[in-house]
Amino acid sequence: MPFIIAIDGPAASGKGTIARALAAHFGFHHLDTGLLYRATGAKGGDPVAAARSLDASDLTRPDLRSAEAGQAASRIAAIPEVRAALVDFQHRFAEQEPGAVLDGRDIGTVICPDAAVKLYVTASDQVRARRRAIELGADPDEMLAQLQERDRRDSDRASAPLKPAPDAVLLDTTHLAIPEAIALAIAQVNMVRG
Repeated sequence: MPFIIAIDGPAASGKGTIARALAAHFGFHHLDTGLLYRATGAKGGDPVAAARSLDASDLTRPDLRSAEAGQAASRIAAIPEVRAALVDFQHRFAEQEPGAVLDGRDIGTVICPDAAVKLYVTASDQVRARRRAIELGADPDEMLAQLQERDRRDSDRASAPLKPAPDAVLLDTTHLAIPEAIALAIAQVNMVRG
């Protein structure tokens, strides 16, 4: 049975960086589930049809990391039919041996509620906005407004809202350097793996 690590949290909290590091450290597969929604939004047209026709090659588009793609992803993620179309993709990915790390907004609560390890990665709004502004070369105040709008939309949606699983371990990266955050995550996985 594969070992599944579920990592959830808001944008620019560090969850993707931590997920990639855990996958590399343990030799697991990694899926940034946000890319599924970004790719679906980037395909254009009917979002439900786009989600149903999504394949792995759609996840390699160079424009998927833009702020526009992130906003589009958040909007279409609120559509229950889009979410349902992408659930099977995520379930199949999670079942790969020897294990998988999935990061997103609803991994520990909806996609992989039985994951061996669940982390909820967060950071202050100001730190997240500064990180994303540096990443995209954008204005920090504009990024703060966009992140807060997206957090509201993701947390308030009826289908699979952004929230920590009841048994998730909270990892606040506000005052942590990347190596410190990764070390804490590795330690948490090692506690469970034995």
